[in-house]
Amino acid sequence: MKILVAACLLLGLSATAANAIDLAELAPCRPAAARLCDRSAGLTWASLLHCGETLAAHSWRVSEDCRAVLRKYGQL
Repeated sequence: MKILVAACLLLGLSATAANAIDLAELAPCRPAAARLCDRSAGLTWASLLHCGETLAAHSWRVSEDCRAVLRKYGQL
């Protein structure tokens, strides 16, 4: 039983660390997202995907670093 709890705890911690790294990778797109994306729905996966689509559609208005992030996640 203790091994199962330890495994679940380790899995949860690794998932949390992975999410933090992913959010840090999105930082180059933060200024463009603040200008171009609709934030009225809050921060959900659907709104993040829609924001990525918006940034890709306006790719000439975002930085090269942001375009690299969009390419990495398949938006460009």
